[in-house]
Amino acid sequence: AFLNSGQICLCGSRIFVERPLYNEFVAELAPRVGELVVGDPNDPVTNLGPLVSQEHRAKVEGYIAIAKEEGGVVLTGGERPAGLPEGGAYLRPTLIEGLSPVTSRAATEEIFGPVATIHPFDTEDEVVGYANGVEYGLCASVWTSNLDRAHRVSSALDVGMVWVNTWLHRDLRTPFGGVKASGVGREGGWYSLEFFSETKNVCIALGLDSQPKPRMPGHAEGW
Repeated sequence: AFLNSGQICLCGSRIFVERPLYNEFVAELAPRVGELVVGDPNDPVTNLGPLVSQEHRAKVEGYIAIAKEEGGVVLTGGERPAGLPEGGAYLRPTLIEGLSPVTSRAATEEIFGPVATIHPFDTEDEVVGYANGVEYGLCASVWTSNLDRAHRVSSALDVGMVWVNTWLHRDLRTPFGGVKASGVGREGGWYSLEFFSETKNVCIALGLDSQPKPRMPGHAEGW
């Protein structure tokens, strides 16, 4: 969610955790997010650099405000870090809970910034419904020790790419692309040759009769 300050189309901005593990997971994750260092990208200790522009930072901050209005609780982040140059569009990585994964704008629209929402779920069907209940469908990550569940959930997710127990593990020869509002078609490997090619259909009539004879039902003779 926070790599490149969340400005990657493949970032996982919604995290779903099975309810029995939820509290423990959040208690582990929130401090780690809070420890991420925001600063000069040329500094080796920096984890997150600035956003692409002041205008984009304002948009991301607007979504954080919307999340609060929707009843969300900011567990960490949500503000500009102190002590950094004013010209940089810096923003602390933000983790938010307490939002509806169905109706919340902050949890269902693309923010494209260092913001992640986290949600508990009870059943497999429930979380697949949450994941599929948005207009986007580029990628998802499934984390499980059950191989049957990995295959089953991956098949049920309405996305173009699924990683299991990993993220952003790519081979450029494999198809890349999404569904719904996340794109049309695929690129990568041989898919790129087709996607970026303009195929031309040329039809030449050979012989004196340039018009094909209509084929009658049951008639086996060629034209």
